[in-house]
Order: sequence, then C-alpha cells, then structure tokens
Amino acid sequence: MGTHRYNSYADYFRRTFGQRLQKLSVDAGFSCPNRSIGNRSVGGCTFCNNNAFNPSYCTPQKSISQQLDEGIEFHEHRYRKTEQYLAYFQAYSNTYAPIEVLKQRYEEALHHEKVAGLIIGTRPDCVDDEKLDYIASLSHNYYVAVEYGAESSYDTTLQKINRGHDFAATRQAIQKTADRGIPCGIHLILGLPGENRDMILHEADIVNSLPINTLKLHQLQILKGSQMEQQYTGTEPIATGYEIIHFQLNDYIGLVCDFLERLRPDIMMERFAGEVPPRFQAMPERSWRRPDGRLIRNEEIPLLVDAELTRRNSQQGARYQTIEKR
Repeated sequence: MGTHRYNSYADYFRRTFGQRLQKLSVDAGFSCPNRSIGNRSVGGCTFCNNNAFNPSYCTPQKSISQQLDEGIEFHEHRYRKTEQYLAYFQAYSNTYAPIEVLKQRYEEALHHEKVAGLIIGTRPDCVDDEKLDYIASLSHNYYVAVEYGAESSYDTTLQKINRGHDFAATRQAIQKTADRGIPCGIHLILGLPGENRDMILHEADIVNSLPINTLKLHQLQILKGSQMEQQYTGTEPIATGYEIIHFQLNDYIGLVCDFLERLRPDIMMERFAGEVPPRFQAMPERSWRRPDGRLIRNEEIPLLVDAELTRRNSQQGARYQTIEKR
C-alpha cells in the first residue's frame, strides 16, 4: 500500500515513472450521445453540468496544444518537480467521434514534448472494436488509459438519472478494453436517487468482479443548470424511490472506508470525492466546511480517509477475502 492504507494511483506513477505525473484536463470539443435530439435519451444525464468540472484554461475554442501549455503553466507553481504530464480528455464523451477525428486530437496531445500519455474519459456506449484497437496501438509507446463513467451499477438508478445505457454496456466495454491490455478505470457517484448505504457498499462487490485497474468515487453534488437542480430545489415533491443521500463529511468518510475494506486490494484509487466551484453548487449550504467556515478542499479527503483507516487499524481489502468466501 506504500505510504497509504489504500492503493494510491499517484503512488503507482511514482513507482513506475519515478515521479508524479500531473493530469492536464483538455476540452477537445467532443459532445455526448445522451444530449442530442433524436437519440435514445434526449436531454442528458440529470446530474450533469460539464462546465462545473472544466478548469478555466479548458475551452474547445483553444487548440489542444494551447490548453496543454496553459495547463502546465497553471500547475507548475504547485508541482514544481513535475516534468511530465498526462493529457486528460475529460469533457463529455471523448470517443464520441469518427476515428479520424480521434486520431487527430489524441496525436496532437501526444506530440507535446511534456506529455507522456493520455487518459481518455468516455461512456461505455461510445467505444467499438476499431476505436479500442487504435487506443491499444497508442499504448505500445505511451501510457494510455480509458476511464468509463459507469456512475452506478444498478439499472434502476441509471434509468432514473437518464443515463442512456445499462450496466451490461459498462461491463462489456470494460471487458473489451481489458482484453486489449489497455489500463481501464471507472467512475461511480455515491448517493444517486434511490440508492441507500447497503446498495452503495454492495457496489464494491460488483466492482471487484470487473477487470479494472482504477476507481474514482464522487459524492453526488447537485449542480446549477442540471435537471437534478430542478428536481430537488423546485416545488414539486420528489417521487418515492428518487430520494438522495446528503452526506455529512464524517458519514461520507466512514462510508468510503467501509467501501475500501470490501474492495479488491489491487484496484488503484484515483479519487474519493468531487469538488466544484461554489458558484456551480445548487445547494451550497450542504458543502463540507471547517468549523471556521472554510470549505474542505478535495486534497484533504484522502488524508481523512487514511486517518479513519488508521483509527480502525484497517486498510483497503481488509474484508475482501472474507466477503469473497461467503
């Protein structure tokens, strides 16, 4: 576990590359099949406002090279020893285009002298054999990973949030990616409509059955401009089964640690929580704060997770074998 009581993705890069590799978000101008008129799920996911997650330097009006240059300038004062970076294609669905477009945009990023590889964020219904074969070819010379927005492993939840695909699509995409030797991760949102604590913890068992390398966990945040804002701040009552969990910080840390104890120890943890600027929060009063009123920053969450696991004298995977044998 290195210096942590969980399997840290950052530690993996230090071991493998001898240094930290900072991710640089890129908005390459891709869209999403779940937003287009005439597609299977018009209107997009109910939780989505992609602008909330894009750094200020990210805009498709700038070239990918310019975004990378500005991203390096943005980060270099904080990570002074970082010499190489990963271009993180983050905004929307970054395999949702013809393969010729993917080649042009990915390869522009890889031609940057300080870029050592790519992280490609996408949906499980936006990949096919041709695209995965191409991504696998890039991985012969660069570190290239695919990150799938799974969001939930429950089809009932995916329907409630208008996701536009089922969990079988996620499982199939992950298997095809792993079969090609491409590092693969998923993203889950904790506290989605209708999910309770037991359901969330059971997702650790489901994740264990997937051939993934990395995992991101985020708490549900209700964002301005999202459909979910209208659902949960409007005057109409919420239907039974659509309730959401508003986590207090200590409860969330406890839940994450319970999840980690069940999780396969080889799965690397990328993130434990999400953070968006207060101006995007539809319910800012529910943001996690210190006693003096200052916001809890995202980089503080891993410290709290480590501290709770230390208090328990526990670690990631502590209950994995026990659960597997049941």
